[in-house]
Amino acid sequence: MIEDSIRNKVVQAMQPMHFSIENESYRHNVPAGSESHFKLVVVSDAFDGLSRVKRHQHIYSVLSEEMEKIHALALHLYTETEWGNQGQEAPLSPNCRGGTGK
Repeated sequence: MIEDSIRNKVVQAMQPMHFSIENESYRHNVPAGSESHFKLVVVSDAFDGLSRVKRHQHIYSVLSEEMEKIHALALHLYTETEWGNQGQEAPLSPNCRGGTGK
């Protein structure tokens, strides 16, 4: 499963203090059981000193194989301090705005 692969690779590479993954494919116009849209929340001090772009690039590199198989990956990447300042909550995902087939 793609979700398991994402989880294993990110946890191994980042050693996060907090990690969550949500398969948001059900919110989109894809067949039931799809693994096409994911939301990741990763809290790791490995992000210290890295810009938002560099953090995303690092995760994309870790997940290079999986990125070829999925349509969307929402990334919420924080240091431990940022996560605390954020109230230990990631933003909610917006509703799907396309792909309705209409």
